[in-house]
Amino acid sequence: MVQRIDVTGSDGVRLAAWEFREAEDEPADPQSPRVLLLHGLMGRASHWAGTARWLAEGRRVVALDQRGHGQSERPPTRPGSPYSLGREAFVADAEAAIEQLGLAPVTVVGHSMGALTGWQLAARRPELVEALVICDMRASALGEASQRAWEEWFRRWPLPFPTQDAARRWFGEDDPRVERPDPGRGAFFAEVMHEAADGWRPLFSRRQMLTARETWVHDAHWEELAQVRCPTLVVRGLDGELGRAEAQEMVRVLPAGQYAEIPDAGHYLHYDQPAAWRAALEPFLDRIRATAP
Repeated sequence: MVQRIDVTGSDGVRLAAWEFREAEDEPADPQSPRVLLLHGLMGRASHWAGTARWLAEGRRVVALDQRGHGQSERPPTRPGSPYSLGREAFVADAEAAIEQLGLAPVTVVGHSMGALTGWQLAARRPELVEALVICDMRASALGEASQRAWEEWFRRWPLPFPTQDAARRWFGEDDPRVERPDPGRGAFFAEVMHEAADGWRPLFSRRQMLTARETWVHDAHWEELAQVRCPTLVVRGLDGELGRAEAQEMVRVLPAGQYAEIPDAGHYLHYDQPAAWRAALEPFLDRIRATAP
């Protein structure tokens, strides 16, 4: 069972949060562990549905549609207001969700951009975050070349797609960035398409995604990572964007870091290998639950 809860984010942006429960008439146990799920850039809360189903067994689980994504509002990007899609806003939104929904102290599970939001929040508000899972997110700066590559990639999207399945095929097979068929990637992107008057288009603004990405790709985030004191699991797909050497250095920098990798998985590893993802994540979360006061 999934229930929508509206949250007021930073600067008044309306955010859609989704609480996952085992049964519709089962109230949340105030003593149960809490988990906040944060998707990555271009993602949405429903991407966590498979993970949330097993997490909800004995836990309170909330997934957030971050600003500009899913069913949350797109913040205005007026001239003179360039930071409504900046790092501070995303972190403040997560903070608002935790406080308004009474989740603290919470375990934050973040994928890609959501992982960066999670560790920035844990560094700044350690009393809110009792544990953290970083899923395939780099701490190093990616640079201007990476941003230009994304701009070019967005221009190549053959929008609108005639059907949702056509979107699935393009992102999973025909996209020039795909080296070999990637069903998990196709499923991920098909889920963020909606039917418009002329075909299937993304729920998000590609321009806004580039604006949001611009606020983190030029900077390294090692200093904030080192400030995360809570137990932290760094998970990477073997074929993902986070390399093994960097992931292991992230674990070394973290005061309480742990490492896991998932074979035969890329960046969208919770889609690629859901059973292996659970096997990597569940023991870590069970230890957090066992040591909770």
